[in-house]
Amino acid sequence: MPRANRFHLPGYVWHLTHRCHDRRFLLRFARDRRAWIGWLFEARRRFGLCVLDYQVTSNHVHLVVRDRDQGEIADSMQLLEGSVASAYNRRKQRLGGYWQDRYSATAVETGEHLWGCMAYVDLNMVRAGVVDHPRDWPHAGYHEIVRPKERYKIVDRDAVCEVLEIGRIEELSVLLRSCRERCTRAEGRDERWTKCVAVGSRAFVQSVAEELGARALRRTVRRCNGGGFVLREPDGTYNRFSGAKTRSKA
Repeated sequence: MPRANRFHLPGYVWHLTHRCHDRRFLLRFARDRRAWIGWLFEARRRFGLCVLDYQVTSNHVHLVVRDRDQGEIADSMQLLEGSVASAYNRRKQRLGGYWQDRYSATAVETGEHLWGCMAYVDLNMVRAGVVDHPRDWPHAGYHEIVRPKERYKIVDRDAVCEVLEIGRIEELSVLLRSCRERCTRAEGRDERWTKCVAVGSRAFVQSVAEELGARALRRTVRRCNGGGFVLREPDGTYNRFSGAKTRSKA
């Protein structure tokens, strides 16, 4: 698969995904998943990363972040990926790549489209048939969103309420529970969240295409079955986050 085109657009909420090298299950042990979460907390502490949701599976990770235009996304991903890979390789006396190419990124419009994205993240292990409900998979931001931590907080619940367009923090847990309860294991993989440059309304997606300018010539705006519109890469490529600075756009 060819390396994807690099791009940078300031001002968005991003859904980031990254797979282990060759789709191997390098995160199959709980200690490694906990280590990734520990470094995510450290990224929040060091760089001010605004985390909206996350999930660590056995062979890939999901991270939903709101950018603050301080380079924190690139710094955080470098810290996360380098620290987890180095620790694993030292322990296993292993050489070679730990992660598969660069991580992918999708700009997601706030509001209802972001609701769909976060539900997709939370239900990852439900779709895989590993658990029956998001509450049963411990290595995810779902638990902190529903029941906030007293210490070592990672998810910014106030920011979650803002980007989901919820007026009160008390509404968040109730809405999340009801949303997840309605979802079933029958829901399949949705490539909107992993293989597109942007997801949202037509106006949002077209604005992303316009900001890309000449770099968007080979990308197409399409209506998708899951609702809304997407900006897609040409077949055979994946969208990869450039590692440059971005900030959240409502």
